[in-house]
Amino acid sequence: MVNDLDTLVTDFYVNQKLSLKMDLPDSRETVLDLFGRLRREFPELSNFRRFENEFALDSDESRRAYNWFSLRGTQLRSGSVNPDDLGDAYRLHRKVLDLAPWFLSISPLDVEHLELVFGFDMEAQMNRDEVVFNALLADSPFADLLDTNDEIMDAQPTIGINLEPSSQVQAFLEVKTRTTARERSTGNWNREPISIYLTVRHLGAMESVEDFSNRFAALAGHAERIAEQRVVPNIVMPIRHAILASP
Repeated sequence: MVNDLDTLVTDFYVNQKLSLKMDLPDSRETVLDLFGRLRREFPELSNFRRFENEFALDSDESRRAYNWFSLRGTQLRSGSVNPDDLGDAYRLHRKVLDLAPWFLSISPLDVEHLELVFGFDMEAQMNRDEVVFNALLADSPFADLLDTNDEIMDAQPTIGINLEPSSQVQAFLEVKTRTTARERSTGNWNREPISIYLTVRHLGAMESVEDFSNRFAALAGHAERIAEQRVVPNIVMPIRHAILASP
């Protein structure tokens, strides 16, 4: 799938978030031990930074492909931007899930949710809300709401679905346009991305430490299937075509 995106998107990224009920430990020894272990596995993760209430480890962001990892409050997050293939991204996320319970004393009971995000960015220096409307909504009943001279100022559709009868596994599709009030008032459009986020989430506690990896594999399977069969052909490609068709 990744290779097929080269001509469609500006950037593609695969992010993971493990959200917990209790705060993560933030002692110097604990954080540095975990970050050091990750760096041994991924030598490119060489940039250690501290922000307010957050510790981050990342690779060279000036390169097209890079990885990152962070700890903040009740969340562990990791990301792979423009990976050569999904396996490269998954290797980082799996390692985080393998190491974190032991280094950070995370109990399976502590889990609020685990989620995997596929992100698709397409830069566009134009009215990005109008692009999204034309691509996704112009042929729908929403178009009947508009008069001929109406200007689109907000078109950011979102939808959520249950993937299992228990409602423990859910998927969300969001389109973000990042249009500012200044852009709308002046008509001077910045070159910013239209972002499409496919989020697949497992809610609730895990059965065991080993279940972290199993749940991740299930989420990855759902994300790949939905992205390939629905998101790329029905959302990404129409928006890409609308960008190219805009003056």
